[in-house]
Amino acid sequence: MTTPHISSPMKVLPEWIDYNGHMNMAFYNVLFDRAADEFHALVGLGPRYAETRRHTTYTAEFHIRYLRELHLGQTVRVHSWILGRDEKRLHSWQEIHHEDGWIAATGETLTLHVDMSGPRVVPFPDDIARALDRFSEEHGLTELPEGAGRAIALRRR
Repeated sequence: MTTPHISSPMKVLPEWIDYNGHMNMAFYNVLFDRAADEFHALVGLGPRYAETRRHTTYTAEFHIRYLRELHLGQTVRVHSWILGRDEKRLHSWQEIHHEDGWIAATGETLTLHVDMSGPRVVPFPDDIARALDRFSEEHGLTELPEGAGRAIALRRR
């Protein structure tokens, strides 16, 4: 794997703990989303982009694998890579890393570039496409990580 983009540290908050005594599944998505906001801002896709250019991103699909429980007060960082992109879509991979180094969850995202006046899916402008390509050179992957591209299925008997 190439070097990931590493998010700011984030703590598991009390309101995220469910009746099972660990972080509720919904808040893994919050951690992934906050980390995505950080790397989206690096390539010019942050709130200012939406305000000034009236374009944004929408998540078309998100797949989480829960690998290990997180508990109150634990600190994590999210590692992010780009798996690929085309003119209108971005495919990314993220991992939630506990401060002790183990991986709590993985997230795989298909993001769409959207003209907010439609809304409709449109190509990335040249400057954003170049920024995504630069990010991908630094934080891209040449092959799919373990677990990427999987579908949920049970064998029929």
